[in-house]
Amino acid sequence: MTAILIALHIIVCIALIIVVLLQAGKGAEMGVSFGGGGSNTVFGASGGRNFMGKVTAAAAIIFMLTSLTLAYFYGQPGSSSVMPESKAAAPAAPAASEPPAAAVPPAQPMSTPAQPAVPVEAPKN
Repeated sequence: MTAILIALHIIVCIALIIVVLLQAGKGAEMGVSFGGGGSNTVFGASGGRNFMGKVTAAAAIIFMLTSLTLAYFYGQPGSSSVMPESKAAAPAAPAASEPPAAAVPPAQPMSTPAQPAVPVEAPKN
């Protein structure tokens, strides 16, 4: 069920992007993109504004419904966890009689060497 919803959601996302990008800006006619004023009849007598507006509204409604449905399915309590139940408990502390494992010595602060690594000779006159 979720796989179908995710596929539908992705298809509607792509369709919504395409429909919004195809819409004409203010003052532009759909016929301009087809190369003439006579091609306004592609979407009917009223032009493409009503058709594109309805397609955009339908795609937006489907997008919102699939988003809410997917959020509901994945927000259910008791859904599967990344961590298995057996790994949730912390391991027990080692017994006091055992010596500690190879301990890392504390870090020594870095100091600058008193002498440079390469000896420097005095210039000759």
